[in-house]
Amino acid sequence: MIVLGLTGSIGMGKSTVAAMFAAEGVPVFDADAAVHRLQGPGGRLVAAIEAAFPGTTGAGGVDRPALAAAVLGDDAAMKRLEGIVHPAVAVERAAFLAAHADAPLVVFDVPLLFETGGDEQVDATVVVSAAAEVQRARTLARPGMTEAKFDAILARQLPDAAKRARATHVVATDVSLDHTRAAVRRVIACMAARAGG
Repeated sequence: MIVLGLTGSIGMGKSTVAAMFAAEGVPVFDADAAVHRLQGPGGRLVAAIEAAFPGTTGAGGVDRPALAAAVLGDDAAMKRLEGIVHPAVAVERAAFLAAHADAPLVVFDVPLLFETGGDEQVDATVVVSAAAEVQRARTLARPGMTEAKFDAILARQLPDAAKRARATHVVATDVSLDHTRAAVRRVIACMAARAGG
């Protein structure tokens, strides 16, 4: 099995590319979706997060805006949160790998792959990228997003140029969907050739 790490900064189109891998039959582990489950109603992490950050949970699980307000811009708080979340996500990832043990290729969709050292746990990496003005326009079009929030998120992420420099493959999303899909298929073919070689 080849494990491909998929990453990209906010607003780059990573979810679109992940969906393209899935449409080609490649199992995709979505780290963000795992976090949403773990922090949702009845999620395994809700009690631990409430204990660490009082007032950030409710009947619906973790109140994401309240939690974001509690940790954004506070490195110590962010590290405390990551200490709760990352080990739980690792358990989910191991279960995903066990469930897809026969797959020749799987994708780990991880927003902070390089930032958390996750690139050391995969065989190759794909960085999803777009021009900075496209990224900004896409991100600011999201509900509840502000310039300040966008800048705070960007500050936690390795710059796009640095990610591209470290990537095994770069997939552009500021082109047509057909171009992006063709790039995804090239990556899959490349991984198949590598496995066969």
